[in-house]
Amino acid sequence: MSITPEDLAAESLTTAATRLDFLSRRDNGSTALNTVRDDDEDDWSSLKAHDTSLDTAEALELLALGEVVSRKAHDSQLIGIRAALRGGAGWEQIARALGVTPQQAWDTFLASVEQSLDDDAAASARELAGSRPAR
Repeated sequence: MSITPEDLAAESLTTAATRLDFLSRRDNGSTALNTVRDDDEDDWSSLKAHDTSLDTAEALELLALGEVVSRKAHDSQLIGIRAALRGGAGWEQIARALGVTPQQAWDTFLASVEQSLDDDAAASARELAGSRPAR
């Protein structure tokens, strides 16, 4: 079975993040190899009595979902920065929101602009960005 971010990309961000959170919370973090349990119960309540760990398919799904959420969040960065700039935010404020320096925020924005936008939209975004913030 192959699970890739592309397989899961159609999921909404909310759905992907919810499933990612569920799988993350379900795993106990143990580094021991998985063992087979002999449970007679075939319902969710049986999980409460045991430490749980993800099976291989769930672990791969967790990894792919993490990548999907990361990509979707990264894609929203360009939208967020443009909206912040249009709203009058400066690079100091944007940088604080991203947890980086103003220069890094500006560089990241311009790289996203070049990668994601057509020529006209990119020119408009570069104008909106202004000059690179000084150190």
